[in-house]
Amino acid sequence: MTLPVLQLTAYGTPGPQGSKTKNAHGAMYESSAAVKPWREAVKSAALDALHHDEAWMALTAAVRLDVTFCLRRPKSHFGTGRNASVLKASAPPFPTGKPDLDKLVRSTQDALKDAGVLADDSVVATLRAEKAFVLAAGALLTPGAVITIWRLTDFFKEPTA
Repeated sequence: MTLPVLQLTAYGTPGPQGSKTKNAHGAMYESSAAVKPWREAVKSAALDALHHDEAWMALTAAVRLDVTFCLRRPKSHFGTGRNASVLKASAPPFPTGKPDLDKLVRSTQDALKDAGVLADDSVVATLRAEKAFVLAAGALLTPGAVITIWRLTDFFKEPTA
């Protein structure tokens, strides 16, 4: 079995990147206030995961990136009063609203590049990304993301049975 080259967990509210807004003076800025703290959380988690590997070099060959973003459920998914902690039967099983998955991936890839994990986000040749609610099966207990990276060349070196 091929082992991932890096696996890490970033905690915090995942923030989307990509939407820009123009202010009254014509300057462009990120429309999401969550993108900067999210990128810092991912960068910090990546640097923590790599702190023991002094020989680490940013990945320049094709990689596979798997990311599971864990998002907090909106209060509207729960009952009120004494049922405030009870999930409504009508609550959706998966997050289908904002933030957009592709924009979450974009901010995460940029943070991995900033941390020196990836030479560029263009080295990601295969991507598996998903959004899940916190506390769902296999999800984190708090908002964040589980990020796993494999070198694709390792898949081709693996012996076949």
